[in-house]
Amino acid sequence: MKYSLKKNKFGFLQINPTPSSAELDKFYKKTFYTASNKNFNNSALKEQLKEKDFYNYKWKKIFETFKSFNKNLSKKKVLDIGCGWGQCILFLKSKGLDCYGLDPSDDAIEYCKSKKLKTEVSNLDKLDVFGNIKYDFVIMNNVLEHLRDPISIIKKIKKILKKNGILFIEVPNDFNAFQTTGRVANKIKKQWWVSPPAHLNYFSHDTLENFLNKNNFSVVKRESSFPFEIFLLFGDNYVTDRTLGKECHKKRIKFEQNFLKTKNEKFLDKFYEKLAEINLGRTAIIYAKNK
Repeated sequence: MKYSLKKNKFGFLQINPTPSSAELDKFYKKTFYTASNKNFNNSALKEQLKEKDFYNYKWKKIFETFKSFNKNLSKKKVLDIGCGWGQCILFLKSKGLDCYGLDPSDDAIEYCKSKKLKTEVSNLDKLDVFGNIKYDFVIMNNVLEHLRDPISIIKKIKKILKKNGILFIEVPNDFNAFQTTGRVANKIKKQWWVSPPAHLNYFSHDTLENFLNKNNFSVVKRESSFPFEIFLLFGDNYVTDRTLGKECHKKRIKFEQNFLKTKNEKFLDKFYEKLAEINLGRTAIIYAKNK
């Protein structure tokens, strides 16, 4: 099927026409949500454990930001929508939070349960599977870009998130200046980041913030992540040479770890906050309060 991109009333881009639920179920069950599949293994458990320091920096940032909104996090309830292998909520549980998770992958949830995490298999259209719980925090880490109806899930989150509760969302920051400039500079024919039916929604920091504001959330913090497309401007065309992508990723990790080893973590955090101000960085990260 041929797809085009259409800007919606919130300003972010969506795939048109939207694939049916049946088409998406077939796609994910056949090509994504099995442990043996190469796409799923891109974020598989073995990769996360292999790069534990890299991921722990991310989980620690989420924990510390949550703590900045509520100093006593003991037993505060967190729901991770699309929890995958549960590494985020496993980290948060170790810090005393009461954690829950949902994910479409049977393999991932089976692993989570082996770690005594309160998790269930869900295609994410139903969020109240744990009963009438009101959560202090909700996490959506690289999920919103995959959904047929992001408006519907945001409305559902409002119902399960406490008033003044915090929603964390991270999505790819697509059509950013490094990305589009890198494509032109390297004479790459296609917009490789446009990848239906896997990604159906395309955000920037500004459009994600606008989307949340218009759904009665108040954005309280914006962050970004390493501007990976900057490597294209250095001449490292990882789009057409996949081996370069692995080398660039190693450099990105070294960049962050050197800051952490020299105890300059606050400077690194500020760097990512400044990138978010101008819609740069590989991902758009927003913390928003439920009004």
